[in-house]
Amino acid sequence: MSIQRQIGRTGGTKVKRALGVQAALEWAFRVEQAQLELPPPKDVTEEGFGFGLEYVLLQRAMLGCKVDGGQNKMGSYAHPDAEVIAATVAGMPNSLGGIRMAIQVAELARAGMTPDWMPGVVPRCVPMEIKTNQHGERASTIVVGTERVKTRGKWRTVDVLACPVMWRPHPEQIASARRGYEDWWQALLWVRDGLLVGGMLREVELTKAMPRTRPWLART
Repeated sequence: MSIQRQIGRTGGTKVKRALGVQAALEWAFRVEQAQLELPPPKDVTEEGFGFGLEYVLLQRAMLGCKVDGGQNKMGSYAHPDAEVIAATVAGMPNSLGGIRMAIQVAELARAGMTPDWMPGVVPRCVPMEIKTNQHGERASTIVVGTERVKTRGKWRTVDVLACPVMWRPHPEQIASARRGYEDWWQALLWVRDGLLVGGMLREVELTKAMPRTRPWLART
């Protein structure tokens, strides 16, 4: 869960906004409408902040230059802190999903959503096919063999029927959705740590608050 509060600066009138990384992302992309400035494809895999817009912003901060805002909102600029957050997301390393993950993080934040980890979903064993007639619905069956049985004093050959079943949703679907959530969580952790180390945010006080690691597990 994201944390938001206001912190007063000692000896000044400015008030910093304290946000967890998820709340900061939603503020940057949903409220300030910051845009991703994705770096062009590179032949060399880069870790860390790379040499895209985020690298330029870091260099400007080291030189004491003012960070420019982007003309993203109608008639106004995105907040410089929002631009810094967007630039950091754009530098997502390939080991965490690169551009694909950067876009996912930004779009989820813009929508105020988290990845769907299929909460409360439990696999159920269901027939592979259901047939409907005037008598209602019934599971389809297939012949899997024959047996000789004696009825009314006579031996007869009868079909042995079975009902093919499947798991719905398949356990792998649930596992895949939860791996996706964990990948997103790791990406947010990288963004949070990068912003804390960079120290470029001026009016946002980034806290260490993170979304739940594995919300499908109790007490996690």
